[in-house]
Amino acid sequence: MRAVENGAQVLDIVRGDAELLEADLRVFLAELTVTAARLVGSVAGPGELDTAVRRAFHDPVLDALGSKVGQEALRQAGGPGFRPSLVYWVFRNYRGFTNTGEAATDLQVIRRVAVAVRMLLKAAVVLDDIEDSSAVRYGEPALHTTHGVPLALNTGAWMVLAALRHAESPAVVAYLVQAVENGFIGQALDMSTRLAEIRRDLLAADEHDRVTFWESVATLKTATLFRMPLHAAATALRVPDDELAVLDDAMRQLGSASQIFNDLTDFVPEFGGANTHEDFDGLTNRVCLELLGSEPTAADLVGDRLKMFALGHPRLEATLVRLAGQAVELKEQAKNRIHELCRTPGSAAYFDLTIDRKGHVMEQLYNAVRAKHVG
Repeated sequence: MRAVENGAQVLDIVRGDAELLEADLRVFLAELTVTAARLVGSVAGPGELDTAVRRAFHDPVLDALGSKVGQEALRQAGGPGFRPSLVYWVFRNYRGFTNTGEAATDLQVIRRVAVAVRMLLKAAVVLDDIEDSSAVRYGEPALHTTHGVPLALNTGAWMVLAALRHAESPAVVAYLVQAVENGFIGQALDMSTRLAEIRRDLLAADEHDRVTFWESVATLKTATLFRMPLHAAATALRVPDDELAVLDDAMRQLGSASQIFNDLTDFVPEFGGANTHEDFDGLTNRVCLELLGSEPTAADLVGDRLKMFALGHPRLEATLVRLAGQAVELKEQAKNRIHELCRTPGSAAYFDLTIDRKGHVMEQLYNAVRAKHVG
């Protein structure tokens, strides 16, 4: 294992694992049309049916799973020019930097888990964009804007089922079903803030209850997406329960950090992009940044009045700095906890390369809002 402790060699292993996952995805996608054609009995059928399968099934799935230009943004933020996988980090941490011997058998299981997890993460994006009416994802048109809501909805639902089938291992599938359920419940809670009754209760609640509500949504929704790759892979490799609990909790922290970052970007033009200043009325931005001190008139704030209240509030900049700092702190705490479980320095370096793709952007956001506040 010492042969790969050098940073450059670790990067080569990470890149190789990423390329293996992309290759497996290409094989999966290449089989889609043949599988669909067989199911509809059109292997030698009319061209119209073949075209329909390609346009309504293969193409939307291909677009949903394809690489997005957002990956380039992560590269510019300090990350590598490829997508490392947390599933493969678990494999390297617990089976070493080799693909031979006993590890070779586990690698075949991990390869299926990695593809399944990627599909579930992409399915979550497709469905979330529909539910949030998001026109853009990572700088590109969202799937439902290019293929229509019905096909996008069908694609996202199919990807969930295909991922569970592809994972194959009964223990992994059982966990992934639970993760999917948690994600749907979290999404439902997130969307509940659009209901007048829930909005009224949140606006009238105290700061502690607002944050508790936000944490429940973040844990079920965002943190699930961070925990899922590690937990699925750890289940496949039979990682001891005590270490699995640490992995879960650390990734829950990382999920909370990511959700804070996502909430804050709507207030910072250079990070919010096309979605800047659009989500206030949904109360999704840390319940409108905890209403910046819970003024007595907060319950009367809706629509544009809520937006102007937040954007013009004297505590806005300080609140952004506080929450951005909290995101960075949670991210660092999570990394430190994971490092305690790393078998080698090479494993720790692998994890950092994987996580810091977004971690760098979190730190940039913190530095940006802090500089503006101080300035």
